[in-house]
Amino acid sequence: MEEAIAAAGSPTELIRDLGVGRFTRARDEYTHWIEEQRSWQETCALADQSYHMTDLHVEGADALEFYSEFAVNNFEGFEPGKAKQMVVANPNGYFIGDAILFCLGEEEFLSVGAAAAHNWLRYQIETGDYDVTGDLQPRPAATGDDPNNYRYQVQGPEAIEIMADATDEPLPDLSFFNFETVSIDGKDVNLLRHGMAGQPGFEFWGPYDEGEEIKSAVLDAGEEYGIRRLGGKSYQTPNVILGWIPLVVPAIFDEEMEEYREWLDVRSGLLSLGGSFDSDDITDYYVSPVELGYSHIIDFDHDFVGKESLEAEVDDPDRERVTLVWNSDDVLDVFASLFEEGETHKFMEFPHPRASACVYDEIHVDGETVGVSTDKSYIYNEREMLSLALVDTEYSEPGTEVAFTWGEPEGSSNPMVERHTQTEIRATVAPSPYREDQR
Repeated sequence: MEEAIAAAGSPTELIRDLGVGRFTRARDEYTHWIEEQRSWQETCALADQSYHMTDLHVEGADALEFYSEFAVNNFEGFEPGKAKQMVVANPNGYFIGDAILFCLGEEEFLSVGAAAAHNWLRYQIETGDYDVTGDLQPRPAATGDDPNNYRYQVQGPEAIEIMADATDEPLPDLSFFNFETVSIDGKDVNLLRHGMAGQPGFEFWGPYDEGEEIKSAVLDAGEEYGIRRLGGKSYQTPNVILGWIPLVVPAIFDEEMEEYREWLDVRSGLLSLGGSFDSDDITDYYVSPVELGYSHIIDFDHDFVGKESLEAEVDDPDRERVTLVWNSDDVLDVFASLFEEGETHKFMEFPHPRASACVYDEIHVDGETVGVSTDKSYIYNEREMLSLALVDTEYSEPGTEVAFTWGEPEGSSNPMVERHTQTEIRATVAPSPYREDQR
């Protein structure tokens, strides 16, 4: 990574305008993305998560101590059968990445998520003095290899009934983020109480070669309930309801992290950058776990990397995560430009416009930059275009009117973006999560 930065001239020059690669091997749509979105609200949706994430399997006597040193979380009482959202910060308290961490045994753990957190942890394992081993499975969608495990999720008002019908024995009464082994069609399946888009559900996984059989059993059980499979388009959209920002620029470009960048393979550490916010200073794209809404999982009763900076921020953050509700007339104007003479505005692909992995659109009030708009989706159930944003705290009150710039900076070379002119889209600040969480 460090060599690639030197060749490009700066971190921003390296990651700007790269576009995005293949997200998943699942089809874009199994029915229509609108019907797929409706299913998680009205019946039940089944998502295939087997291909777009990395897995890090860690074993050893020092494993829990290792996680405690590099993650912000509280690990007291973390035992087999429990999972948590693990958050990793850099030495200055800025966000590197997150993943779902499963405790498989007293000295055995599995985390599932984007590569940024896993790369940082692998580096610490390989260069530190810990009695642990770490085995990384890269993103199968990128490598073309089969994953170690299938991983599916069901969510929606009928999800619990469907899984009760699918399992060979009574469905266990699991608390949120607890998991247990159940049997489906005579095979052991790991079942996690989970959900997305604020709806109840489960995530379940097992050996990849058993995946098709397990999926068929769940779909058969869900047929009378109206279960639908989520394609790649609809799968990416619930984040804006849940309030989870999936990808930001990882804070790995600090001066004291040079040795890490010299170790890091650029192919596994590169995330593309896009959007109207344009700065030469890579740290302007950094975010903190506090801004992302993770204050409730930060445990200051133990020492961890980044603790001092986060302690100074947690009670008085500069920015806050919110939902932006886009002005419908301004969204329509973007499409209307395609039917008028002259320059057009940046095409807004539905339901999930995303021409780069990390997208930062500049939010402004009276000409002053007050934040960035990130992950965005049209949600049919809401009949609204929504995005997750980080805004200065004085503008975070629901009902506040802001605007953001839609379109890439002049001279963009992103191969997935057509020639266009920028435009302004008005938006109204709303809470994040956008709807009451019923998981």
